[in-house]
Amino acid sequence: MFAQVGTLTSGVRQAWGQRVVCDHFLTEVHCPGALPRAVVGCLVREIAVDVDEDARMIGRRVRQLRNSRGKSLRVVAGLAGMSKSKGMSKSKLSLIERGEVALDSRSDIVALAEVLQVAPSELIRQVEPTTGNGEGPAVKAVRRALIAVTHNNPAGQVMPVDVLRARVESLVIDQKRCDYEAVGRELPALIRDLHTSVDAGRDVRELLAMGVLLHVQGSHGFLAAMGAPGDLRWQTATLARQFAQEHGEAEVLGLATFGTANGLLAAGELGEALAELDSVTVPTTTVQAEQLDGMLALSRSLVAAADKRLADVEAPLEYADELAARTGEGNAYWLSFGPTNVGVWRMGVALEVRDFAKAVSIGEGLNPEFLSSAARRATYWSNYGRALARLRGRQDQAVMALRKAELISPAYVRDPFVREVLGELLVRSRRDAAGVELRGMAYRAGLPV
Repeated sequence: MFAQVGTLTSGVRQAWGQRVVCDHFLTEVHCPGALPRAVVGCLVREIAVDVDEDARMIGRRVRQLRNSRGKSLRVVAGLAGMSKSKGMSKSKLSLIERGEVALDSRSDIVALAEVLQVAPSELIRQVEPTTGNGEGPAVKAVRRALIAVTHNNPAGQVMPVDVLRARVESLVIDQKRCDYEAVGRELPALIRDLHTSVDAGRDVRELLAMGVLLHVQGSHGFLAAMGAPGDLRWQTATLARQFAQEHGEAEVLGLATFGTANGLLAAGELGEALAELDSVTVPTTTVQAEQLDGMLALSRSLVAAADKRLADVEAPLEYADELAARTGEGNAYWLSFGPTNVGVWRMGVALEVRDFAKAVSIGEGLNPEFLSSAARRATYWSNYGRALARLRGRQDQAVMALRKAELISPAYVRDPFVREVLGELLVRSRRDAAGVELRGMAYRAGLPV
């Protein structure tokens, strides 16, 4: 069994000399289940270099809010248990607050947010932005562009429709390649120019459809990857929805609904997400429409899992499986719909219902190279790593999987759920006696640890 990984720290290279093929890349790791604990510790720290336990882990924020509300562990756990998060015990909540168990279930986050009287987004927000995260210059430029278009003063240039089409397609491709630097350079001006061209009144229907694609797959995806505030991401979903409603065609409305529903899911607004998904029907008269309808079904399943409506989880997944069997691996609207991506979504659903063994089993049956999007490949590896981290004896493989996600796109290890798992891995590695000894020896030998 081999795992492909990329650049590692010199400490890892020196601490583990078996199978290092060159100084800069570890291209083959034989039997990752046998990774020495010192290497695991180095890798966890390399991936999680920006994780500040006290300020950033969700569990620590829960504890701060619980203390500020004057509520005991028993009271909060009991109330959370009554608000859909079945099985939330005092002992589990204590482990979550200490960072020994990751809080990466949407349903648990929503339940605790209700008890603590805050929005779910308040629990998962990043207090101190990490490098490349939050509101850097590119995000600020996007914010200014969005403010301008919502005030009907986009201040862009009227451009021919074919020029705008090429620019939108190029930007979405860069987004799916995880080339966020290129997206950040182009996105603010493209938002302004597209909205200015819509206002000019020529080729409006095509431009409206183009604008939905831009805001769902470009603007929203970029802002999410950069860790931008939720209100800014929601603004892009709102613009996509407005364009889709003005356009009126079912597929365009369906694409906007996909973006809006997943934005609501990320914000913990599960009832609103379900209502959004119920608001649209996409006739499956073309392969492209089948792929879009399949993505809406996958969203419906994940929302049901997050809302603890377990009876409603499997039917949408089976429907998506049927559609994927007909369409094969596709990429309509750059959604990467097909059998492999359905499997990645099944992994996400299994993670949400905390069936980690099932998520690993699904992952082991998939080949992520069949995914047309680098972003979806990164999602596969982050889901696989999160699931492995919960299985006894699979910590080293979990770290390698998360490292693969980071090598594809560093943004994926800044995801709040991945940060939670990294925090849990860090706590475990500190409590592992052998790991402590190995790191101590490496430190005394002058190696960076």
